[in-house]
Amino acid sequence: MNDLKDRVVMITGASSGFGREAARMLVSHGAKVILGARREEKLKELCAELGSDASTYMVTDVTSKEQMHALAQHGIKTFGRIDSLVNNAGIMPLSLIKKGRTDEWDQMIDVNIKGVLYGIDSVYAHMLERESGQIINISSVAGKRVMPGSAVYSGTKYAVRAISEGLRVESAGKIQVTCIYPGAFTTELAFTIKDESMMEALMSRGLGAIAQPAERVAESIVYALQQDPGVSVNEIVIRPTAQDT
Repeated sequence: MNDLKDRVVMITGASSGFGREAARMLVSHGAKVILGARREEKLKELCAELGSDASTYMVTDVTSKEQMHALAQHGIKTFGRIDSLVNNAGIMPLSLIKKGRTDEWDQMIDVNIKGVLYGIDSVYAHMLERESGQIINISSVAGKRVMPGSAVYSGTKYAVRAISEGLRVESAGKIQVTCIYPGAFTTELAFTIKDESMMEALMSRGLGAIAQPAERVAESIVYALQQDPGVSVNEIVIRPTAQDT
C-alpha cells in the first residue's frame, strides 16, 4: 500500500462527519489537505488543529461551479498540486413524494449531484494533464436500494454511482475512481431531514442506536487512497454490522 506522506487531498463537506474525520486521519498519515465547506468557524477550528503546514481551507458552496474551481486553484497555489479529491458533501432531506417538498428535491440535486460533478470538473483537467489522480465519491447505501421517503435522495445517490462508473471508464489508466456507500454512521446528515414525520419513522427503525462512528468511513477513504496507482478499489459498501437494510 502507498505511503500517504505529502499526498495532497481536497475534501468537500470537510467541516464535520466523514470529511472532518478523513482530514484528521490523512494528516496523521503525513498528507496535506485542502478543506471546503460552508461553515468558516468549523473550518478554522479544524485547520488550527491540523496545522497550517498540512492544511488550508476556503469557504465553499459545492453548488457553485465557480467556488469549487476557486477551492481547487487555492489548493494548487498553496501545495503545488492536487493528488486526490474526496467528494463528500451531501444532504438527506428525506420525504414521501406525495408531500411535494420540491425545494428540498432541488437542493438535493444541486448538492448531491451537481456538487459532485463540479468537484470532478475542478480537478479533472489537472489530473489528466499529470496522468495521475484519485477521485473518491461518497454515495450511500440508498444508492443501491430505495425505501419509502428516499426516492429523490436515492435518485441522487444512484446518480453518484453512475457518475463514478462513467468517470472510471473514461479515465481508465490515468485516474483511480472509488465510490463509497455508507450506511448508518454518526454524522450531521440526519439533521438535514426537515420532515418531522420522516425523522420519526427513521428513528423508529433504531438506526440511531446502531449507528457507528464516522471514523469507520474515514478509514475506508484512507484505505482507498493508499492503493497502488495500478489498482483502484472501485466500490466500498460499509454498514454497521447490525444494520439489515
